[in-house]
Amino acid sequence: MSSHAYSSASRIAMGIREGTTSSRDALEELIDRVARLDGPLNCVVTLDLERARAQADACDAEVADGHLRGPLHGVPMTIKDSFQTEGLRTTSGAPELADFVPEKDAVPVARLKAAGAVVFGKTNLPIYAGDTQTYNEVFGASNNPWDVTRTVGGSSGGAAGALAAGLTPLELGSDIGGSIRGPASTCGVLGHKPSYGIVSALGQIPGPPGTLSQADIAVAGPMARDIEDLELGLDVLAGPDEWHAPAYRLDLPPARHGHPGGYRVAVWMDEDSAPIDDEVRTQLEGAADRLEASGATVDRTARPAFDFDYATRVFLQLLGAAECGGFPHDEIERMAEEKIEEQAGLVPGFYSLRHRAWLSANERRLQMRRMWHDFFRDFDAVLLPTLPTDAIEHDHSEPSDRRSITVNGAQRPYLDQLLWVGLTGVAFLPSTVVPVGRTGRGLPVGIQVAGPFLEDHTTLDLGRHILDQAGGFEAPPGFR
Repeated sequence: MSSHAYSSASRIAMGIREGTTSSRDALEELIDRVARLDGPLNCVVTLDLERARAQADACDAEVADGHLRGPLHGVPMTIKDSFQTEGLRTTSGAPELADFVPEKDAVPVARLKAAGAVVFGKTNLPIYAGDTQTYNEVFGASNNPWDVTRTVGGSSGGAAGALAAGLTPLELGSDIGGSIRGPASTCGVLGHKPSYGIVSALGQIPGPPGTLSQADIAVAGPMARDIEDLELGLDVLAGPDEWHAPAYRLDLPPARHGHPGGYRVAVWMDEDSAPIDDEVRTQLEGAADRLEASGATVDRTARPAFDFDYATRVFLQLLGAAECGGFPHDEIERMAEEKIEEQAGLVPGFYSLRHRAWLSANERRLQMRRMWHDFFRDFDAVLLPTLPTDAIEHDHSEPSDRRSITVNGAQRPYLDQLLWVGLTGVAFLPSTVVPVGRTGRGLPVGIQVAGPFLEDHTTLDLGRHILDQAGGFEAPPGFR
């Protein structure tokens, strides 16, 4: 294994600070790996080598002068292609943006750069980050390093695949319907969906370049191969946006406990409307059993005071409304006139949600948030499935809502991939995904650790213990 391929961002940053490595050396090694290994994967789709080399050299010179930009000083990394990156092509997988070069960084990209990160490339995604598989007309499909016949997930699929293959130590993802969490599980890496609102996603596409509003439910967050890097990424990314910065400060509370034995954890893995494949369930239950054996209090029956199907409907209503910006106004009007919002099984059925219906759904969401708040008085976190299966085989058939997945030999709706992540996303809760094992096909499985709103450090800390008990990150064969 090469010295930087599977090093963490934290270790690379320390080596640069201490002079045991250099930014340029780390960058060149990752560039070489992309050239040698990414061809069959197609995860890194745009490179910015000349500017990255210049930035790396500048960072090394600054270290020699005793100057550090921040905790990521000199660390090379890639960025999901939905985030506008100044001077670097940013397509969001859309043909109409195939040659778009932003003049300004998205806010989270700017924060990473201000912390010293050296951005050397962009990673693939589905068009406008709108699928649980990663493919588009601009760059084609990305393939899973564990099995190239299968997807890396979506929409932060190129990011997750690049991390798993050792092509980057840190990534910036986004998540509205599991777009950080699903790919993390599928590729065997880590992802953190922050509490809603603590990380500005301004400058992400969609919406169109120049949009100032930020979508309901949607967040930006870090992806990595260990918890320390997720924590570092969150520290860099989180904080008030430019409107609130003159007066507001963010002070997230520490983890509720310092050791596994202090945690009170609920386990929620059984729902008739969202079944989980038995091989996936075995890995998830194993993680819960190990946590219990380490001293944690584990309850497999405790639930908040609402049912899963109720939460699913509210999530799909609000998700559809949040995504409606991609449709022309006259098309939304047509859907409204035809009462397509009554087709509860399809997210597109809620694109035409009337504002009065949105207000009702939002109130139901707030009531659920209150129920979660009450639940977390007795429990510190809840363990959930991330996806119902391991990585699925590529399926780019249209329309996408007619696709299906196979769970325990039975066909299930493609939409099922959104349900367990939607349960916590709609309520704005933080959620950390860590790998906990592999199925009989040798494919990774990640568990979702969700916790109280704004208590991101609790889910991260509990995720650390679960990851350690599972043996930590494992690189795919052929990339180690």
